[in-house]
Amino acid sequence: MKLAQVWIEHASLKLDQTYTYLCDDDSLQAGMRVLINFNGKNIVGFVESVDELFETESHLCERLGFKVKKIEGLLDHEPLITQEMHNLALWMAKETISPVISCFQAILPNKIKPSSTRQKIKMEAWVHPVLSYDGPLTAKQKIAYETLLHEKEMKLSVWRERFKTVSKKLEELCAVEQFEKEVVFIKESVSDLKQDLKLTELQSQAKHQIERSQKQVVLLHGVTGSGKTEIYLQMAREVIEKGKQVLILVPEISLTPQMVKRVKERFGSDVAIYHSGLNDQEKYEQYQLIRHREVSVVVGTRSAVFMPFDNLGLIVMDEEHDQSYKQDSMPQYHCRDLCLYRASVHGCKVVLGSATPSLDSYARAVKGVYDLVAMSDRINHTLPEVKMISMRDAMRKGQNYMVSDELSFHIQQRLDRHEQVILLLNRRGYSPVLKCADCGEVLMCEHCDVALSYHKEENVLKCHVCGAAKPLVRTCPKCHSSHWLPFGFGTQKLQEEVQRRFPAAKIIRMDADTTTRKNAHEQLLDAFGRHEADILIGTQMIAKGLDYPDVTLVGILNADAGLHHTDFRSVETTFHLIVQASGRSGRSDKKGEVLLQAFDPNHYALETGARNDYLTFFKKEMEYRRLSQNPPYTYLISIVISHNNEHVADEESALFAAQLRKKSTFKILGPSGLHRIQDRHRRRILCKGKDLAEMKRVVHKIVQDFRINKRRCTLSVDINPQRLD
Repeated sequence: MKLAQVWIEHASLKLDQTYTYLCDDDSLQAGMRVLINFNGKNIVGFVESVDELFETESHLCERLGFKVKKIEGLLDHEPLITQEMHNLALWMAKETISPVISCFQAILPNKIKPSSTRQKIKMEAWVHPVLSYDGPLTAKQKIAYETLLHEKEMKLSVWRERFKTVSKKLEELCAVEQFEKEVVFIKESVSDLKQDLKLTELQSQAKHQIERSQKQVVLLHGVTGSGKTEIYLQMAREVIEKGKQVLILVPEISLTPQMVKRVKERFGSDVAIYHSGLNDQEKYEQYQLIRHREVSVVVGTRSAVFMPFDNLGLIVMDEEHDQSYKQDSMPQYHCRDLCLYRASVHGCKVVLGSATPSLDSYARAVKGVYDLVAMSDRINHTLPEVKMISMRDAMRKGQNYMVSDELSFHIQQRLDRHEQVILLLNRRGYSPVLKCADCGEVLMCEHCDVALSYHKEENVLKCHVCGAAKPLVRTCPKCHSSHWLPFGFGTQKLQEEVQRRFPAAKIIRMDADTTTRKNAHEQLLDAFGRHEADILIGTQMIAKGLDYPDVTLVGILNADAGLHHTDFRSVETTFHLIVQASGRSGRSDKKGEVLLQAFDPNHYALETGARNDYLTFFKKEMEYRRLSQNPPYTYLISIVISHNNEHVADEESALFAAQLRKKSTFKILGPSGLHRIQDRHRRRILCKGKDLAEMKRVVHKIVQDFRINKRRCTLSVDINPQRLD
């Protein structure tokens, strides 16, 4: 008899402990999923440890003081994770103050994660010969049988196609037997691989600096178009030739197609892809490729950091500044932290690449925690010319509030020259606010404290927080007027305006509404790359990483809109967006131009962004961070307490804050009210201090008390939050 400690599938801090179960199956091992009965319900558990039971079951129950249940069944034949990934899950749970089971669920693909909602692994029918068969066979049957003997097994569909006349008869004779096998990913063979490009002197210097660095982490600060990707690829080749594996991370799925294309051009079928655009079966198949060591390179978004590598030689985190690398649901990990953990286990280098490094990373490089390698020039030695347009002045002159006359003139120039244009507007939909013209009533989401956005194409109102949608309301619920005024504009309205001005132009729009279909990102970008459109309109997903030689004009609309957010990182985010978007223009031998439309063109984030002057921006923003004692001068921990009853949320958050203040030596801010989301009232408590380990220790202790006392609210902890608005 075995004694197992089991994590249950419910990712709740109130249940964050192992539970004891008995098992009489000797094949049980740690890292397997099991069926268990918990609180009267059959659920899935994940085995933490297994020990031999050296006492009778009755003695065990008497010693523990309760009846120990038996495991109902095993779901796996072998452990699902390696010791390294097991340790990573426990480390992540501790570092993020999250339930352990949520970390195991994050690590494993949906098909095999410990959860009752898991889907079945896709199987397919195969056949193999029955070796003991010695009955009589016709000549044709004998050929088919001996072919199968030689090949050992064959997919059922192939078997029946190749031997149409005799296959079913051999099955009836029991000379051939059917069995099921997991569907596996069929790697496409790529024969015409591209050779490495000749590095420029600047690229060669950067590559040698990275390779010679004694530090495990190197920050590669290279301006847009400086050739960072080629350095990644050549370093990857050298690592693969040593028999090791490479992980290349990109922040968003929109960047994945171009990176995958470039990596596959070098390494062919030796590449696995892992991102949110794959369905559960595809993710599982890619996961298995890596698990069975059938590929050496993985390209993917944030979750690719959990792939089951056994010999990592290089981790590349491209566009390392991007906030998409932070998981915004439990466990709220930052991908960079997991990269550093895995690099320390495998003894490999981490390259953080960006044209606009996060202030946190650059500050670490300045302090010498990371090595800093700079590439200050483009391969074509020409940065685009950037011009600021004051929309206040333009509107005073009677110009359109969306597209100024100057931007319109430059778009027409590009269309006449058969060049391409990218227009960035970081707001989707048609209009972000719909207001009654008579009484001023704004249509709000019923479940969240945010205004509903109007989407003209579907003629619906959508909440961009919870995703709720409803048909356009014909009359005002307050005064019954039927006159609505749309305020502001999104990508749908911009597309309509641009198409009106340039009726002959072909336009592609890329935002969360046009990329819901599978592979939509890749299809839209491929179409733009093939010159099937003259103008690409999109949100921030088109602002970084894209490389099109015919794009000679980038227009950034409402460039200062992000500065109005209350989050202290909003200035940094705005600077990143401007520099990254500007970098899409003039990447080949054609001169590039960037036009920034803003209502506050004199803000230092816009001025330094327009000049591509990272160092000046860094110094100025760091001074503001020092004065306000915000990261990277301090650390933050955000605790959000929520409940569907506002008074309960107030009481519980006040109690939690009071307990924190009793035990802490660091600053406690709040609780402060956040807007309601999905009918839950939210309160935030913010911890600010310079000793992160001490802050985590205190918060963890109070979270444990919260769990033990079974408080009424839901609690979420975010270590070093990336957003606070």
